[in-house]
Amino acid sequence: MGVLFAVFLIFMAALPQITYAEETGEDVSRGTAVAVTSPCVLLMEASTGQVIFEKAADEQRTPASVTKLMTLLLIYEQMESGNLSLEDVVTVSSHAQGMGGSQVFLEAGETQTVETMIKSIVIASGNDASVAMAEHIGGSEENFVTMMNTRAAELGMDHTHFVDCCGLTDDPQHFMTARDIATLSREIVTRFPQIYDYSTIWMEDITHNTRRGSSQFTLTNTNKMLRSYDGCVGLKTGSTSRAGFCVSEVAVRNDITMIAVILGAETSKGRFADAAALLNYGFGVTHLYTDTNTYELACPEISNAKVQGTACRPAETFHWLDLENRDFSRITSEVIYEEGLSAPLDEDAVVGFIRYTYDGQEIGRVDILVNEAVAVRTYGDCLEDFAGRLLLKGEEDAA
Repeated sequence: MGVLFAVFLIFMAALPQITYAEETGEDVSRGTAVAVTSPCVLLMEASTGQVIFEKAADEQRTPASVTKLMTLLLIYEQMESGNLSLEDVVTVSSHAQGMGGSQVFLEAGETQTVETMIKSIVIASGNDASVAMAEHIGGSEENFVTMMNTRAAELGMDHTHFVDCCGLTDDPQHFMTARDIATLSREIVTRFPQIYDYSTIWMEDITHNTRRGSSQFTLTNTNKMLRSYDGCVGLKTGSTSRAGFCVSEVAVRNDITMIAVILGAETSKGRFADAAALLNYGFGVTHLYTDTNTYELACPEISNAKVQGTACRPAETFHWLDLENRDFSRITSEVIYEEGLSAPLDEDAVVGFIRYTYDGQEIGRVDILVNEAVAVRTYGDCLEDFAGRLLLKGEEDAA
């Protein structure tokens, strides 16, 4: 018996060893393992962009309909720039009508508002609505895809390349990574939180008005976590035979916004289970510091400036993510202006920064910007001031 047991131990020792962290991924700052079954995942806190957990997050994979996040970002940026509004009318082409996969059954020649198209994309993942919007903005889907790839490069999404605007293709040249999807999701939810007005809708009817008359169609949200996870606010699902089951899931609790990206899950339930596991972990270990101070700032003397005392402001609200349950009362801030400031200065020029420290160690900075342009003091301004001083002195002497 002892000989058999010894042989068994030798056999077990010869087997390949797999560590739990390799199978599950790791918290990038704490080395903590979280059980996830999907091949590629990433967890990010939205306000800071800090990655909390990742597993094969830079592996290029087919993203399926998660692609539509870039389509949505470009739609919202077009509205922000004034080139598009929710009330604008979009005409559906035969190309858009011909999209397969998930669709809302738009017909060629049918018109819908931009808002209805956004609902159709966000709620029901309509490929036809995505292509119709791409053509409306870019003139053609091909032109719009070029815009998508340009924007991805601008955001630093270095491992992303788009072939279409909806993710229906299984072209190997159409790929994203979990990290890039998180970056894109963060850009959307931090700049355009109004997307939650649509991503949180469970069911809603739209009306088709075509040559055959008027009919109702019910949009049903593809994101089942809306009904099962406390704090879930969307954002985008996707699945194809090549991509597997994917999701970029966003949830908000205690003013903390978490983004969980899942790529290549074997089942729909599996992607949501992994997303929930990541979100639970993130909310369990993080605490967010937000600087709520109201700063009334005025720049110090600016040489050659026409007017002194220009008002300034922080460029953004400072956030700091803590994973060690530290005492936020030990965080201090200091306003520091650049030396040798000189006119002219453009509006929003950087003139300094606010430095934040915890127990004397710097944890971050926020730039200080001028609220308006600072003009150069001209020779005429000097003469005018001199004349004014002479006039004032004369009045004083007469008194």
